[in-house]
Amino acid sequence: MPVALAAMSHSPLLELVDPGPETTEAVEGAFAAARAFVTDFDPELIVSFGPDHYNGFFYELMPPFCLGYEAVSIGDYGSQAGVLDVPTDIARGLAEAVLDQGVDLAVSLRMEVDHGAVQPLEILYGSLTAKPVIPIFINSVAPPFTPLARVRALGSAIGDYFAGTDKRVLFLASGGLSHDPPVPRIATATREQREFLLGGGRHLTPEARNDRQQRVISAAHAFAAGEADIMDLAPEWDEAFLDIVESGDLSSFDAWNPKWMTETAGNSSHEVRTWIAAYSALASSGRYRLDTRFYRPIKEFIAGFSVTTAVLA
Repeated sequence: MPVALAAMSHSPLLELVDPGPETTEAVEGAFAAARAFVTDFDPELIVSFGPDHYNGFFYELMPPFCLGYEAVSIGDYGSQAGVLDVPTDIARGLAEAVLDQGVDLAVSLRMEVDHGAVQPLEILYGSLTAKPVIPIFINSVAPPFTPLARVRALGSAIGDYFAGTDKRVLFLASGGLSHDPPVPRIATATREQREFLLGGGRHLTPEARNDRQQRVISAAHAFAAGEADIMDLAPEWDEAFLDIVESGDLSSFDAWNPKWMTETAGNSSHEVRTWIAAYSALASSGRYRLDTRFYRPIKEFIAGFSVTTAVLA
């Protein structure tokens, strides 16, 4: 059961908005440390826990969790487009094992993923297909949200499956910490936005895709200038989250409810669900310790931004 973990925030603005040379150098340093970590571990398989931003999953059918037997990246915000190298037989066996453990899990034979799922693969390996990868979607933007105890159960079930093998597996999480980007909410959506959230936002034209991206870039500039009408970042909440992760006692998250998370750390703070699932998977094989821990609140990226790596203690 040689397992390890890398978790990192993603941002569609990573290559599109300049946070200044000092922050850029610090973030690149954290990425370099993570690259060295995964290079040394040399996984045979990556299990990638990622969110979606109304590109592959919509309110017409929104599962709490979904495992991809096959997957394709849509290539938004400059991320690579193309088919991921998903080992379908292993993915099918994993899905069946998770269901056997009583965790309800949807499957997709044609999952579409966006930058939230593939950006870490590009940062760590420069390619979507450098390693076989099983993508796990965790709903992190579309209320209602499943309790965090179920997210832990999902991660534990996945970890249990690989604890019985000798395959080198890297659990990879992708998600910002506190953040509240300008994404339409179903409860307050206009008629046009509601149609988008129900599935009309799938397969946008290049012009519509560019318009959507430009709105986010403009919001990032305004947020950094203190002029955007979105929630501020919550560094204290972010550090508290990372302290719990580092402690190894993930059961503390069971007391966190979705309403409190949204009100405290923003509508997209739920992307920490990917981290909780990945760390729960790692914890299934025993006590772990963090190898690296980086954090900064970066307004230009509209995110509490963190990178961690971990190994069994």
